[in-house]
Amino acid sequence: MYENIQLLHRLIQTRTVAAVPGPYRVGVDLGTADIVLVVTNEDGRPVAGAMRWASVVKDGLVVDFSGAVRMVAELKQEVEERLGCTLEKGATAIPPGTVGRNAAACSHVIAGAGLEPVCQVDEPVAAAKALGIDHGIVVDIGGGTTGIAVLKEGKLLFTADEPTGGEHVSLVIAGSYKIPFEQAEQMKKDPARHRELLPVVLPVIEKMATIVNQMLRGHEESREYPVYVVGGTAYLSGFAEAFGKAFGRKVQVPPHPLLVTPLGIALFG
Repeated sequence: MYENIQLLHRLIQTRTVAAVPGPYRVGVDLGTADIVLVVTNEDGRPVAGAMRWASVVKDGLVVDFSGAVRMVAELKQEVEERLGCTLEKGATAIPPGTVGRNAAACSHVIAGAGLEPVCQVDEPVAAAKALGIDHGIVVDIGGGTTGIAVLKEGKLLFTADEPTGGEHVSLVIAGSYKIPFEQAEQMKKDPARHRELLPVVLPVIEKMATIVNQMLRGHEESREYPVYVVGGTAYLSGFAEAFGKAFGRKVQVPPHPLLVTPLGIALFG
């Protein structure tokens, strides 16, 4: 189930490409804390990927358009040089419920970077696609928002999104340790500090679980569905146990949860 996620992680870490022939699909994930570009073949096998930490999006909205275009263009060029070909089309994703100009902004970004937009999908739906889930609940905890997708027998029942995410975890760390936000972000990414940080950020994790429970009101049948949590915040050691306890049942966190949604976006490319 997680083989492609593991492969994508290796390709990004080693800056290499898989010997898989095209044509290729491209997905771009414009996150609050990072931008990830993923290339797969038509069967969804990862071929290449690149990522960069960035702050061009806030709460699911593009706040630095020119910066986002520049970074996507740089990632595109980097991957193209590895592949030895030009990437022409791509997909992107947005938090559920994003509409109007805010929804169009992500497509405009990748268009400005030289990729013809072919699809725009809800982020948790993309994550479900990457995981191969046709029955279950996917919780996508982004930097600024927490979104969910509920699927039953291959059909999407509903999606929802609320403005609480990894940024709020960093804000709590910054306030607790009286340090700048950027330093708190770096501390959060250090696995050696996770055991120390978990009690500090536990209230935020519990709030996320409460938000998801509220989203599921009126969909009682989904209480028996398996739950998968993705997104960078899920990297925290002990996160799955803490979230599951507050949520009221066990949840599963895939390996490299930050890469699940980007991989899924590419599958829609």
